[in-house]
Amino acid sequence: MTNNHNSNGHAPLRLGVNVDHVATLRQARGTTYPDVAAAARSAMAAGADSITVHLREDRRHIQDADVEALTAAGDVPVNLEMALTAEMLDIADRLKPRDACLVPERREELTTEGGLDVAGQVEAVRDAVTRLQGAGIHAALFIDPDTAQIDAAADAGARVIELHTGAYADAAEGGDRDAQLERIESAAAHAHSLGIEVHAGHGLTTDNVGPIAAIEAIVELNIGHALIADAVFVGIAEAVRAMRAAMDSGRRALR
Repeated sequence: MTNNHNSNGHAPLRLGVNVDHVATLRQARGTTYPDVAAAARSAMAAGADSITVHLREDRRHIQDADVEALTAAGDVPVNLEMALTAEMLDIADRLKPRDACLVPERREELTTEGGLDVAGQVEAVRDAVTRLQGAGIHAALFIDPDTAQIDAAADAGARVIELHTGAYADAAEGGDRDAQLERIESAAAHAHSLGIEVHAGHGLTTDNVGPIAAIEAIVELNIGHALIADAVFVGIAEAVRAMRAAMDSGRRALR
């Protein structure tokens, strides 16, 4: 993970592009297109720093072959989102993506609805983090912006967390959203004070990403659904460039 700094001395904000919904479109008809690896490379060429794929238990979008192709090629930094299960830990151990992020998962949900409950399963999380780190994989935990969960993440040996920004994205503009933003900012600062690298993501769009990008403790955003939706109209390269520009604009107004 980079430690470069920009001209203002602040850590640059990285962009991880989630390409799950490229696979969603493919799986809708059971075709071989659109090609997930090609989409990943287009996103990287347009300014993404890494590619996120979520290999779900029900394989609703990303398939094992997608992860295998991306990790085997070696030209795309892969962040594997994965449930805390023996099956997924075995897959990560075998394919060795650069990064892996442990997320909660329920079959009936449309998308990830909340952060991982680290506080309720510290030992299991610690074992998983230790195994991933031992395999040379950067292990992260996707958690709600909650002090107790951050403290539990630290106790479990996590060096990286990703804060769930869904409540912020879903909140009405004004007081509700401001309160969620303050919650994320406070959580990011707390994690940073513990020496944990802070990422964020979920529900972010070019319209709402600015205030999140302006939180200095956050060094990476992972964005998928809105970006792929924009790509339907303008193409993935332009969608990535637009998101990158929105992030950079927000970063210039560091909170």
